[in-house]
Amino acid sequence: MNEILNEADAKMGKSVESTREEFAAIRAGRAHPNMFSKIVVDYYGSPTPIQQLASFTAPEARTILVAPFDQGAMKNIEKAIRDSDLGVNPADDGKVIRCVFPELTEERRKEYIKVARGKAEDGRVAVRNLRRTAKQQLERLEKDGEVGKDDVTGAEKRLDTMTKKHTDTIDEMLKNKEAELIEV
Repeated sequence: MNEILNEADAKMGKSVESTREEFAAIRAGRAHPNMFSKIVVDYYGSPTPIQQLASFTAPEARTILVAPFDQGAMKNIEKAIRDSDLGVNPADDGKVIRCVFPELTEERRKEYIKVARGKAEDGRVAVRNLRRTAKQQLERLEKDGEVGKDDVTGAEKRLDTMTKKHTDTIDEMLKNKEAELIEV
């Protein structure tokens, strides 16, 4: 039983971490390299994460410089950034790609808040699905006669506490992200 609970806790923690990474990719006021984490570039016929093809620097609050390791990949990196949902028009100066992020409008901020809420809900659903799976495993142990009903009831209470802790963490991250997005 402890093994089932520990496994569920670890997987729920990974779901929370995944949600945190999703939030990092949503732009608030400042531009940061994590915003590029979901972009995949067609590099010699194979889809490759942009972090493997270039380095990123943020010389100013709303500017990111993308320096490709291979100059031959410059056009494909530029195209991938342009086609992404970042809302920037990258400029190529021969050595680096300059991405200047426009000031967030009120409408764009509200759009990003909706995206953040969707990602938070996805994270909560993942945590609840893991809870359901663990609960089914516990019930199977009881049905097979390996543990008693009281043990399963106690384990389910611990599972519910664990689930609440992880969903509360996601809710807290959402609240912080919304505050960050509303801040002008």
